Amino acid sequence: MPGRLMRGLWQRWRRYRYRFVPWIALNLSHNPRTLRYVPEESKDKVISDEDVLGTLLKVFQALFVNDFSKQSDILTVLPEPVKSKYQDLLSVQHPRVKQLEYRHQQQNTFTPEEILYKTLGFSVARAPSSLISAGKGVFVTKGLVRKGAVVSMYPGTVYQKYEPIFFQSIGNPFIFRCLDGVLIDGNDKGISKVVYRSCSGRDQLGPLKMSDSTWLTSEIHNPLAIGQYVNNCSNDRAANVCYQEFDVPAVFPIELKQYLPNIAYSYDKQSPLRCVILVALRDIEQGEELFSNYYTIVS
Repeated sequence: MPGRLMRGLWQRWRRYRYRFVPWIALNLSHNPRTLRYVPEESKDKVISDEDVLGTLLKVFQALFVNDFSKQSDILTVLPEPVKSKYQDLLSVQHPRVKQLEYRHQQQNTFTPEEILYKTLGFSVARAPSSLISAGKGVFVTKGLVRKGAVVSMYPGTVYQKYEPIFFQSIGNPFIFRCLDGVLIDGNDKGISKVVYRSCSGRDQLGPLKMSDSTWLTSEIHNPLAIGQYVNNCSNDRAANVCYQEFDVPAVFPIELKQYLPNIAYSYDKQSPLRCVILVALRDIEQGEELFSNYYTIVS
């Protein structure tokens, strides 16, 4: 019995260590490929914030149009110019929109993964990792990810440095630390799941959702919101993506916030919402697993 227990604990540790920050830190000297050097924090950008914003708006807008028949409550509270914009997207102005409209007439829609592929040219999904005992990973399931593309988002509750996260952090391999000490809890189970749902419900304004909580379920509306399952690179598997922080600007369309997979732990109108995206460091082909740099060393 003790032998079986120890074997079980060892197997859990072998999966957990790929996300356990102290273990990764202690092994940095043996694994220099997990490091990425930048001259200073302000320059830790593989692509510009404008490019990140443009990509997210493109994907979220396509998701919104694809799900247009279910957006009636939201449309009633939007200004006329905004409603007209989406009506135009359902017209014959773009071949993709024509296809979407046709599918709606057939009382069908594309899946979120199909929308991602049609919008960015690739799709990603969770699957058993190619690393032994590493649990789940994220793979390119269709198409080609070009260098510099936003390939995923890290979902979760956003905590400032001074906010309590002790109980949520116990046994939690999905806590991401930003350069400025802000933490994102990407765990989709347990107390972390309860906290996220609570904060998401708190911030909802009538029919307008300020965040996406479907990443906590098996029916994910934002197909990019699986970044917490990207495993760390190793000496054998070089990083092909890296993390980049992105603060959501105040001008972000309110009707598209329903696809943001992050929510602030404390309600704060003054501070922008912190998101973390994953950017491709090279072209990534169909069937490849994503591997990240967990550490950025500021010189």
